[in-house]
Amino acid sequence: MTNSVNTNVGALVALSSLRSINSDLDKTSKQVQTGYKVADASDDAAVFAVAQGIRGNVKAYASVQSSLAAGEGLGQVTAAALTGISNLIGDLKSKFANLADGSLSTDQRTVYTNDARKLLGQVVNYINQATYNGKNLLNGGSGTAVTFVADVSGTTLTLQSTSSLSTAAQTFSNAIDAYSTAGASGYSNAISGLSVLESLVNSLSATIAAQSRSVTLQKSFVDDLVDATNKGLGALVDADVAAESATLQSLQVRQQLNIQALSIANQQPNTLLSLFR
Repeated sequence: MTNSVNTNVGALVALSSLRSINSDLDKTSKQVQTGYKVADASDDAAVFAVAQGIRGNVKAYASVQSSLAAGEGLGQVTAAALTGISNLIGDLKSKFANLADGSLSTDQRTVYTNDARKLLGQVVNYINQATYNGKNLLNGGSGTAVTFVADVSGTTLTLQSTSSLSTAAQTFSNAIDAYSTAGASGYSNAISGLSVLESLVNSLSATIAAQSRSVTLQKSFVDDLVDATNKGLGALVDADVAAESATLQSLQVRQQLNIQALSIANQQPNTLLSLFR
């Protein structure tokens, strides 16, 4: 190697190596600090663009999850109300069986009638209180529906609304006095009226159960889809922090060694001064 005070080849080599190490150190340090191997477009423009598209889909799925959760909640509230109404219908049958007893006194008949009226009032309360997020499937307009977003393509699932249960309950309520005072024939008519109400409740229960099951299954699928998407996104952009931490330590040692090498190389031209002593 030529000895020169104009061109310090050793220093240039050491400086080039130090620049490379500093670049790698900055990159590795960024991965350790952010947890991402691709944190922005400067790391890898193509991968970052793909990751941003996936993140957009995850955000869209979050809205879908929220909509389906609302549908699931409405279905559960409606099912609970229908179960309560079904139980009350059984209690009403018992009260009218008591009212069929011809030996009842007027006061006793009044007590049983009032009990039946209160039970029916509770049926109406269940219908009116089966509300979730401002929606009620049991006292809505007949044939109307509440829709929920099922996927990012805009597909929807529906929970059907009806006013028929409220109408049937009101019809039965209007006939309570006639049922309660007619003895055995009143009991027969009451059971017939309750059968209409019961059949409607059973039909609605089956319909709501089937529709709610679709919402629940779709929500479960979307939850799994989001989990899988997040895993894929992580594999694409997440850094192996443990490995990068080890690399960081190695690069820091190499940086120190190169600084020392550069210092030694910079001292080399000084040795030429000894030639002039």
